[in-house]
Amino acid sequence: MSMAVVGLIAGMALGFAGYFGGFGAFLLVAALGVVGFVVGRFLEGDMDLGAFFRSRDDRRR
Repeated sequence: MSMAVVGLIAGMALGFAGYFGGFGAFLLVAALGVVGFVVGRFLEGDMDLGAFFRSRDDRRR
């Protein structure tokens, strides 16, 4: 699936949530979308979560 189609689906989901559920639902759907994106990237192996939890000094070595 191309990134344009994924963006279209995400935009439509946010639009429906904002229209039918209000701003709180919009924020909830957006936050869950970000969580899903991060988990998906991690499971694909594109992201190392350990890099977020190491101090800056450890990254330089």
